[in-house]
Amino acid sequence: MKATLITPFRLFRSSVARIEQLSPTFRRVTLVGPELVDFADNGYDQRIKVILPVAGSGRTGFPTTPDWYAAWRALPPEHRSPIRTYTARAVRRDLTDPALSEVDIDFALHGEAGPASRWALNARVGDELALLGPNAAFDGEHGGVEFRPPATATNLLFAGDETAVPAIASILERLPETATGRVLLEVPSAADEIALIAPEGMTIRWLARDGGEPGCRLTPAVMGVFSGTVSTGPADDFEEDDADLWEVPEAVPLGTDPTTVPYAWLAGESGVIKALRRYLVGELGLDRKAVAFMGYWRLGRSEGAEV
Repeated sequence: MKATLITPFRLFRSSVARIEQLSPTFRRVTLVGPELVDFADNGYDQRIKVILPVAGSGRTGFPTTPDWYAAWRALPPEHRSPIRTYTARAVRRDLTDPALSEVDIDFALHGEAGPASRWALNARVGDELALLGPNAAFDGEHGGVEFRPPATATNLLFAGDETAVPAIASILERLPETATGRVLLEVPSAADEIALIAPEGMTIRWLARDGGEPGCRLTPAVMGVFSGTVSTGPADDFEEDDADLWEVPEAVPLGTDPTTVPYAWLAGESGVIKALRRYLVGELGLDRKAVAFMGYWRLGRSEGAEV
């Protein structure tokens, strides 16, 4: 008898249970289904894949075999389900009645331009949606969580645009009550200032863009936080390139770094985050081990179909 391969991530089938409009930009979709009882609750900024219906069909054309990625790539483009990355905003596993298990996903709406925003705008209770998420049956690290500060880090900084708000909100809810620091959130308008749960020591500042370009409020706000920082020397091996930015330091185990350091987590439009990286690491000489930079999207480029 062939043993079943248990993988860190697996496919979960679900359907829409509830939809809540949190603000003009943010819409929460709650998914339900018995398979979600095995959806691991890792919290923080856990990344998952949302497998959207093929345009015009209302259904996903997604392979369910272990070699799903190769099979998905082999499909004709018109039959290939779009795949997008989101944060598991909340996970509620019901071990008593698995059919009641739920996962929340908060979508940042931006019209009908992309398949994810279009799906969220038009979703109705009962609509099917497939997820690739962390498998609770897997005995090991699932991956997909980028918030991994040094164990001694204090004075946290979170900065991002609306696409990063769900991840930052999820991280804030998991921080210890003793955590201190700042949260800078750039959103389209003041009406997008949603309620967040965070330790008392975390100061949250909303930055309404009000029609401005991405980063117009976030960039000066982040620079202002570090305006008193003095570089201790040239940045180590700093390079700038045109690739999408995704630079996350490895976690430092407890006790291996005796130095108390600040830790920054920045995510949003790639060009904005890249400029902040250049400033913080290249000009100020901040330690790369204490800063996570993630480009979630790129201005002027439509959402691609690749994972």
